[in-house]
Amino acid sequence: MAEKTYRVIQWATGTVGSAALRYFIENPVIDLVGVYVTNPEKVGKDAGELVALADTGIRATSDIDAILAMDADCVLFSPSMMTPPLEQVCQLLASGKNVVSPAGPFLPNKWLPEETARIEAACREGQVSFHGCGIHPGFAGDILPLTLARLMSRVDCIEVSEIIDKVRNPMIYTEIMGFGADPEELLANPRRSPETYKHFYSSMAMIAEGLGKEIDNVTVKFEVARALKDIRHLYGEVKAGTVGGQHYEWTAWCDGAPLIVYHFYWQLGEDLDPVWEQGEAKYRVRIKGEPPLECHLMAMEDEDGRHPFLGLPWTGLVACTAVAAVCDAAPGIVTHLDLGVVQPKGLVRR
Repeated sequence: MAEKTYRVIQWATGTVGSAALRYFIENPVIDLVGVYVTNPEKVGKDAGELVALADTGIRATSDIDAILAMDADCVLFSPSMMTPPLEQVCQLLASGKNVVSPAGPFLPNKWLPEETARIEAACREGQVSFHGCGIHPGFAGDILPLTLARLMSRVDCIEVSEIIDKVRNPMIYTEIMGFGADPEELLANPRRSPETYKHFYSSMAMIAEGLGKEIDNVTVKFEVARALKDIRHLYGEVKAGTVGGQHYEWTAWCDGAPLIVYHFYWQLGEDLDPVWEQGEAKYRVRIKGEPPLECHLMAMEDEDGRHPFLGLPWTGLVACTAVAAVCDAAPGIVTHLDLGVVQPKGLVRR
């Protein structure tokens, strides 16, 4: 029996969007019908050309009205911005297209009541569903620890760490995030707002809900490491004495004790003071309780013997593999808990 297929539009083709676009072109249960781009140089190019594949016959467009008019089951919405344009999400939903967004907003979320109400209204109008997801917030910070908790007889605290060496795994926003800045200045004015945890709150709340608890409050900690020498990276240089590492820590408290802790360790190598983490880039889950557990999520070794950080392509792929389930779900905002165990289609092929 032939597998059901889904007509999909890819919105944006940055690092995350390109991973998604390649997935859609190569997956036999996906019928790619449109590609939206913001770069004028990409307009008119074949979707395959954008990701070094054979031509597909689908040309990239920057015409939002043309995208809205297309007949599609789903849009994978991945604009390269920290706060996605909610108006565009609602337009897509109201036009009758399900939306899967690794860019958020991540719902349900008590800190985003207006966004929740607007998206729910657009879902009702279009009779479709919305799903916000990603690798973190998302998979590493909710599905993975909740799945691992099935191996526990008692859970005291769950710690999820994102560990990235930004020399081995360069990222274009290294300077924007304050690397190379004066340590005291960055501590006083962190580039990642103390309120950022609110965008991860749906993942924290999902873990708590899955364990039958509620979050009382969240506390925030930020510290920096100084470079011990000048450090070169792909996009520039960090001088000795300036910020060479950053550690963000968000702790969700339940019943007077820390239940969920998210750590973000971003470092430029190991010539730092202090060095919080050593080794390869990864997501790490530690569950304190009985029996204690630790799990590392990381890429396989490259030819150089190192493990690259795949957080950005994973962000796209965890969204892609949910497309079919979201399209088949009842209208409204759907979470990982609503979707259950997602069964990715079209992955096994010769």
